[in-house]
Amino acid sequence: MKIHVDRSRCVGAGQCALTAPALFDQGDDDGLVEVLDAEPDGTQAAAAALAAQVCPSGTITLSR
Repeated sequence: MKIHVDRSRCVGAGQCALTAPALFDQGDDDGLVEVLDAEPDGTQAAAAALAAQVCPSGTITLSR
């Protein structure tokens, strides 16, 4: 799995960081999404999928 984010679409809601803190954080300066692990192992797949689902701006997408 690979995580993709489009920071230009991020609204800084922080749902990704709350849902999957091992995978996402928010930038200190702008509050926008930062990917901590763009290619997580399978143990993080469910958390990554949930983060993508709850993102209000559709910033996060996943691919294989």
